[in-house]
Amino acid sequence: MTFHPKARRSPGQGLDRRGFLRGTLALSAGAVGLTSLAACGNGDGTPTFDTGAIANAPYPLARPNRPVKQPITSDNQPIADGLPPEKGGTFRMLNYADYINPAFVKAFEEKYGVQVQLTPFNNYDEMLAKLNQHNVYFDIVFPGPSVLGKMVYGKLLQPLNHTYLPHFKNVYPSYYSPWYDVDAQYTIPYTVYTTGIGYRRDRVDQVPENGYDLLWDPQFKGSAYILDDRGEAIGMSLLRNHITTDINTGNPDYVNQATNSLIELINLVNVKVGIQDYVFIPSGQATVHQAWSGDMLGALQYLPNGTSSSVLGYWAPDKDFVVGSDVISIPFSSKKPVLAHLLMDELMSPDGALTNFKWTGYQPPVQSITPEGLIQDGLIPENLTTAVIKSEDFARGLVFYEVSPAIDKLWQNAWSKFQAG
Repeated sequence: MTFHPKARRSPGQGLDRRGFLRGTLALSAGAVGLTSLAACGNGDGTPTFDTGAIANAPYPLARPNRPVKQPITSDNQPIADGLPPEKGGTFRMLNYADYINPAFVKAFEEKYGVQVQLTPFNNYDEMLAKLNQHNVYFDIVFPGPSVLGKMVYGKLLQPLNHTYLPHFKNVYPSYYSPWYDVDAQYTIPYTVYTTGIGYRRDRVDQVPENGYDLLWDPQFKGSAYILDDRGEAIGMSLLRNHITTDINTGNPDYVNQATNSLIELINLVNVKVGIQDYVFIPSGQATVHQAWSGDMLGALQYLPNGTSSSVLGYWAPDKDFVVGSDVISIPFSSKKPVLAHLLMDELMSPDGALTNFKWTGYQPPVQSITPEGLIQDGLIPENLTTAVIKSEDFARGLVFYEVSPAIDKLWQNAWSKFQAG
């Protein structure tokens, strides 16, 4: 059986994929320097990163309303123009398991005469640890915007040379200079998603105006799930109950209200937590499930034989909705940076992006891949068009980002309270 990109992300094993968005930085809002971040060498030119020093690292935290241009230092410059692709040997990829189409990878191997070696990670803690291993290098990595600052200042990434990225013009204009990486000096976008409610249309007679209420409907007792992700779950409760639209809030009263509403689900619907929405909904194990949009599109390949795709539904709010993205970067340690640029560029080409989408179910932010086109090509049924993201959604969506240790602990404690019942 083919596993979905999130299938091997084990609950409780480090910080989960979205959970790291509530990172552990304690930085002053106006700090712009770097005075105590420890980045030193392994002796082979590969930097190490002292994660214990991050609590005092005074680099600026990016916000949608406070964009950050990441620095390029004299000892970490982009590669030169016009270099030939490196050929032969191993091209090392650090990525979530099954989060890139094997057919795309195979074509890349054959074109450049290399063997791609995938090292998977389940969370950003694990990703950073792997990047910091002695005498280990990676040629490409798939992080999220929320860890970009610590990776740049820790010299774990190298800046990009856009002359190798002609297809960059194909991405949504909002990614030409994103808030977390002004001028896109270290990242290109990979996939985008929203968070909403997946459900079985053959079992749900009517979706209420506030679709989150499906989870609180007693008729779905025993088949209601929320994501095993404290940020997504508590954030949803904040929005569902109209407590606040600040999904990064540090207000204890707001977080407690949202958590108490989640606790109601235990007796009301015997709620379960999980991340296999893409399997449980098509199989019928779940009737309603808090879901990532990419998982609902990926659910099409998990429908049992003879089951129509019409049974799948995805509700996303018209406003006050969560939106996010994953990115691609080149590690400082890369031994094949030209090839890394070329792989990134191909993933932004119309053909490469579409090929990858057909495997992951996660939409690439490429302008040619429109909701109308996906439907016309038979890739997305009309009943799941709500799971396809439009470029303008990023100007309206709510984003998780790095928060202070105090806020992080507040949310951790709230999630523990819910888990304890």
